[in-house]
Amino acid sequence: MFSSIGICGAGNMGQAIIKGLVTAQVIAPKDIYVYNIHRAKAQQVADTTGITVVDSAEGLAEKSQALIMAVKPNVMPISLQEIAAHISSDTVVISIAAGLTINTLASMLPAGTKIIRSMPNTPAMVGEGMASLTANDLVTEEEKAAAQAVFESFGKAVYVDERLIDAVCGLSGSGPAYVYMFIEALADGAVLEGLPRQMAYTFAAQTVLGAAKMVLETGEHPGKLKDDVCSPGGTTIEAVEALEKGGFRAAAAAAVIASAEKNKTF
Repeated sequence: MFSSIGICGAGNMGQAIIKGLVTAQVIAPKDIYVYNIHRAKAQQVADTTGITVVDSAEGLAEKSQALIMAVKPNVMPISLQEIAAHISSDTVVISIAAGLTINTLASMLPAGTKIIRSMPNTPAMVGEGMASLTANDLVTEEEKAAAQAVFESFGKAVYVDERLIDAVCGLSGSGPAYVYMFIEALADGAVLEGLPRQMAYTFAAQTVLGAAKMVLETGEHPGKLKDDVCSPGGTTIEAVEALEKGGFRAAAAAAVIASAEKNKTF
């Protein structure tokens, strides 16, 4: 594991990363540092986790073996300009900004900087995130493993070729929004049939959670698991037909493609 980790940005993803690291105990809280332009927000996170607030991005860079840049894509150039002169040859810079390629990041940093590009998602906030990782050739295998351990502290993390990151963005990066819409739609149908609203959300959310766990833990093809629920002439196959008539598959696939294409334009 890295000897010290800095998080630049204390927004939702920054906080999720900090919470994951502290909860999983992959590194001592005293070795985790955070900087946020609004210090009060960073201090609030520090007060609940035991990590340390740093007063400047430059100071954060100097303290961090791994420096996680949890800032928006439009803020990234300014942030990297602030820290560039304070990065050592051993520092691994990890970006979670959508759309910024490794080459783009490298152009804003000193020559020879070790860079990892990641695409995490918001379920990291509850320890169930999904993240892709892509490293440049300067990152060692040990450093790659340490970065993977960081992101696995709040979910799952897989190394992918950079050319696949747009697809990752469309699938897992934006995917939680599709699932929330699905849960809401399921609940609406149940409410129409008389189920109380909050109860409907619980039934819908737990059903999605359980079904996802079945896919991950059984290793079965999703189509096979779907078939197992569909008895001949039963209620489920009737419902599946309704989804097919409504273009459910095509709409879901189109959402992934739309997000992936948008990611290419940043």
